[in-house]
Amino acid sequence: MNRLKLNVKCYQVYGIRSLCSGRIANNNYDLYSSIMQLNQPGTSVLPKLEKWSGKQVKIGVLFNVVRDLRLRKRYSQALEVSEWIRKTGVCKFTPVNHAVELDLISMVHGVDSAESYFNNLTDQEKTIQTYGALLHCYVREGLTDKSLSHFKKMKEMGLPLSSITYNNIMALYKNTNQYDKVLEVWAEMKENGVLPDRIGYSMCITSYLERSDVDGMEKVLQEMEQQAEMVVGWNTYTMVANSQIKAGNNEKALIYLKKAEEKLEKKDALGYNNLITLYASLGNKSEMLRLWNLKKELCKKFINVDYITMMGSWVKLGDFEEADKLLKEWETSTVDYDFRVPNTILIGYCKRGLVDKAWEMLDHLVKKGRTPIPNSWGIVALGYVNKNEMEKALECMQSAMKLRVGKHTAWKPSPVTITAVLSWLGDTCRVEEVENFVGLLKNVIPMDRKMYHALIKANVREGKEVDELLESMKSDKIEEDEETKKILKLKIS
Repeated sequence: MNRLKLNVKCYQVYGIRSLCSGRIANNNYDLYSSIMQLNQPGTSVLPKLEKWSGKQVKIGVLFNVVRDLRLRKRYSQALEVSEWIRKTGVCKFTPVNHAVELDLISMVHGVDSAESYFNNLTDQEKTIQTYGALLHCYVREGLTDKSLSHFKKMKEMGLPLSSITYNNIMALYKNTNQYDKVLEVWAEMKENGVLPDRIGYSMCITSYLERSDVDGMEKVLQEMEQQAEMVVGWNTYTMVANSQIKAGNNEKALIYLKKAEEKLEKKDALGYNNLITLYASLGNKSEMLRLWNLKKELCKKFINVDYITMMGSWVKLGDFEEADKLLKEWETSTVDYDFRVPNTILIGYCKRGLVDKAWEMLDHLVKKGRTPIPNSWGIVALGYVNKNEMEKALECMQSAMKLRVGKHTAWKPSPVTITAVLSWLGDTCRVEEVENFVGLLKNVIPMDRKMYHALIKANVREGKEVDELLESMKSDKIEEDEETKKILKLKIS
C-alpha cells in the first residue's frame, strides 16, 4: 500500500488532534463505502481490509474510516481498523494515532486494557496526547483517584497542559457535583496562563449557577464575551437567562434572552424552543407568540417536540384555551398521532387539580377513535390519587395496564400511584377486586411486597386463610416484615 503525503485537515477529539484526509478520492471510495456499510453489530471489518491489502489506498482514507466509525459509536470496528493499520505497518503510528487507539481500547475492552496499552508505549510515544487520552478514560469512568494521580504526574513531568486537560479535571468534579473544586481548577488554569476554551467557560458558568452565585456567573460570562476569538452560543445565554429568572432578576434575563436570539441560526428549532420556554417562565405571551410565528416562517417543518414546547408553555401559563387551539392545529398537521403531545395538556390539568377535565379530554379523544398510550391514563390516575379519588384512579390504572400489553411493554406505572391504589384496595375492597388488579399489575411489574400485602389484608378482612399467600410470598424470596406481622394481627383481633 503506498504511503502518500496528503493535504489534511484536523478534527479534535478529547483534546487529540487526529490526522484525516479532507476529502475521499473517487478511487478510494469503494474501500470507505464497503466498510461503512458493515453496520450490523458484531460484524468484523477485517475481511474487507485484507481484501484491499496491497492496493493503492491512501492512508488518510483509513484514518477517515476510524474517525467516522468512532463518530457513529461503532467502536469495535474502529478499533479493528486502527489495530490493522498499526500491526501491518502501512504507516508509522504517531502519538496522536496511539491516543485515538488507546481511547478506543477503553471503550471496547475497558480502562484496564487501555492502561496496559499506555504502559507498553515507548517513552517517545508517551506524550501530552497519549497522557491526555488516558486521563480522559479515567475521567469518563469516574475514577477520581486515578484521574487526579495521573493529572499530578502530568504536571510533575512538565507536560504542556492545555485547556482540554483542565477541562477533564473540571468535568471530573462537575460530574460529582463538587462545584467549588471546579472553580479551584479554573483558577489554577488561569494562574498557569492557560487560556480557557468555550467548554471550560461553560463548566465554570454552570458551577456558579449551581452555587446560586449569579454575580460570579455574570462576571465569567462578561470575561468570555471580551475574548475576541470566543464565540458565545445561544445556549450559554439561555442558561444564564434561566438563572436570572430563578433569582428574580427578570430585567437582566430579558437582556440575555435577546442576546441568545441574536446568536440563533435561522433554522435552529431547538434554540427557538428554549427561548419560548424561558419567555413562558417570565409570563411573556407576546414574545412567545412572536418567536413561535418567526419559527414557523423560518423553520417550515415542525415536529412533535415543537408543539409540545409551545403547548407546554401555554399550559405553564394556565392558558388551556390556547393550548387546545394548538392541539387542534397539530392534529390537522399529522397522520401519526403521538399521544405525548396531548399528554402535555393532561399533565397541566392534573397539576392544577383539574383532573376531571383531564379525564373528559382523554375520554373525548378515545371516543374520536384515538388510542392512548398507557402513560396517558397513568397521568390521570396520579391526578386522582392526589385528590384521593381512588375509585377513579383504579379505573384509569386498569385502562393503562390493559393498553400496556403489546407494543407498550416498556411502560412502567408510577410507584406513587401503585402504592396508593394497592393500599386503598387492601383496606377497603373485596378480595376479587384486589386479585383482579394484582393480576393485571403482575403482567407489568414483578410481584412485590406491596402487592402481597394488599392481597393478604383483603383476605384477612374477609376472614379467609392466607397461608397459601404467605408461602407464595416466601417462594418469591419476600420475607415477612413488621408490616406483614401487623396485617396478620388483624386476623387475631
